[in-house]
Amino acid sequence: MSPPLKLAIWDIDGTLVDSRVVIQQAMERAFRRAGLGEIAYEQTRTIVGLELTEAVTRLAPADYPAERMPELATFYKQAFIEMRTEPGFSEPLYDGARETLDRLRDEGWLLGVATGKPRRGLDAVFEHHGLHRYFDTFQTVDHGPGKPHPRMVLDAIKETGTEAHRAVMIGDTGFDMAMGRNAGVHTLGVSWGFHTADEITEGGAHELHHDFETLGQALDAFAARG
Repeated sequence: MSPPLKLAIWDIDGTLVDSRVVIQQAMERAFRRAGLGEIAYEQTRTIVGLELTEAVTRLAPADYPAERMPELATFYKQAFIEMRTEPGFSEPLYDGARETLDRLRDEGWLLGVATGKPRRGLDAVFEHHGLHRYFDTFQTVDHGPGKPHPRMVLDAIKETGTEAHRAVMIGDTGFDMAMGRNAGVHTLGVSWGFHTADEITEGGAHELHHDFETLGQALDAFAARG
């Protein structure tokens, strides 16, 4: 009899890819183009992972017209596209990310993505780093509600033929943890991205990890549960 399938669903920004600088720079450009002045990283970091229009709605001043939110979101997307063509653009993988993905694939894990990015943005990151080959399911905000709604996790489980008790959600924000909890899966928070340890824990993390070594040990322990 084959061993039961196990699925690790990954967030991207702040979990596998260190996008802290470029996301902040893109948001700054978007706000300037909209005539909104400056936006601090301490504000930007709180919305990473959400669907983009919802994210900028949370960041924009209270008196900013609701009908202009899609335009502000478009400014952000345009800024990111421009930045990718500019000298010095850098959106690196975190140290240990690729090695962890390699090991999980070798050990028979199925791998998924659940991201607040649209598929176009996800593909740009994955093509740059050569990551498509690792993953079995790609869940984005193009086809339904984003985080913390459980839809992306549930769709990843369905698409891969696994079960909730054999799946984990790995991410750096409370939104990731809440999404995983809402879908009934084990949640592994990582502290090296956008949200603070307290925010991740409050979002519903079953565990919180500070490096890929201990995260890998937690995945080993989860797989051993049978």
